Amino acid sequence: MCRRDGRFLGAAAVALDLPLSELGPTALRGERAVKISTTCTVFAESEVLSWLGKGKKIEDILLGVHESIAARSIGLLRRVGIESEVTFTGGVTRNRAMVDTLNKRLGLSVNVSEESHYIGALGAALFALDRIVSARAPAPVKGAA
Repeated sequence: MCRRDGRFLGAAAVALDLPLSELGPTALRGERAVKISTTCTVFAESEVLSWLGKGKKIEDILLGVHESIAARSIGLLRRVGIESEVTFTGGVTRNRAMVDTLNKRLGLSVNVSEESHYIGALGAALFALDRIVSARAPAPVKGAA
């Protein structure tokens, strides 16, 4: 999954006037996922509104959004190879419907830690620390053996 998937969910939340925390629980109540064809966050809101205008249930629209993200993510995973163990990190791990949808589509149970939503921030902090330590390291002395 990538950062734009969180934005895609955010666009759906805005379109449906729902808090992000309600997307997963609402999608889990869906029975017939609608087909979300756009992969562009900019157009996600209009596609969601279009389905709403056609009388589709919010639950089914959100299930379709989750299915779309999972399909796109798995397509990317297949490019690099899917192992028997997959770890899912980032803020979207807090969305139960996203985790469940990935599990079903992958046919396995993805690893998700209680702290998964902090992994990106921790990685950025470690990267910054490494840069600081490298910048403070004394310059090598010429001719030293």
